[in-house]
Amino acid sequence: MAVMNATLLEYQHNHVAAHEIEAAKNAFLIHSGEDRIRLLSVMPVAEAIGVLNCCPLGLVRKLLDDLAETGDAIRVRQIATGLGLINSEVEPDGDYLTNSVMSHVRQRIGWIIGLALLGVVSGLIISHYEDSISQLILLAIYMPVVAASGGNAGSQAATLVVRAMAMNEVRPSHWLRVMWKEVRVAVVIAFALAAVIMARVMLFSDSAALPSGFSLDDIAMAIGIALIIQVLLSTTIGGVLPLIATKFRLDPAVLVSPVLASVVDISGMAIYFMTVNAWLDLM
Repeated sequence: MAVMNATLLEYQHNHVAAHEIEAAKNAFLIHSGEDRIRLLSVMPVAEAIGVLNCCPLGLVRKLLDDLAETGDAIRVRQIATGLGLINSEVEPDGDYLTNSVMSHVRQRIGWIIGLALLGVVSGLIISHYEDSISQLILLAIYMPVVAASGGNAGSQAATLVVRAMAMNEVRPSHWLRVMWKEVRVAVVIAFALAAVIMARVMLFSDSAALPSGFSLDDIAMAIGIALIIQVLLSTTIGGVLPLIATKFRLDPAVLVSPVLASVVDISGMAIYFMTVNAWLDLM
């Protein structure tokens, strides 16, 4: 019963809020100068976002700058986030060039150091499968290809989603739709890329240098399967990671690239060696 009452109250609130925002728009546009700033400082954030949505971008930025000068930085960030001018309330104030070097350092250094330490895991994975590499040197040649392909595919997906978020085309609540789209895109890219790399292995590798019991066809298939899995995983993560960052009020511009690079690097090594070992029966 309590849940039903809460749902009804939420519906009524949203219904009334829509009318209030429309009325606030009409009232807001009548005023000018300091009166607009005063109204923005006292009206609910949702109403302020609705009001500013109908204003030119240049006017919106000026109003937010004037509001920030009054000392209400938190409200400015909330409104800017709701308008899609920033992707996270933790983004730094000011422009890229006007912010100090130390503000950039403080924003980035924690993630960089933490993820650098996490990168040790990749080395541990490689050392664990050292016997596999010693049996087939050809595996070492195509190991960076799998990691790089996953990183490139994931970065493309992440960049496109961040741009869509900046243009207010995608929100964190759309994560399932984004994931479904990126999975379908990744399937096509992964199989096309795997076909190219498998052809490269079979046409330009020396089969005479292989140990007895191994064929180029099997090795190419193992590398192709690992590549398909890696691209599918990396593209999906790259598409969803910016939405996750925004949901937890983290800055996607700072978070996505280094986190994606570390995740793809570690997962790429694990997927590659597990796949080739299972397919070629090396262990």
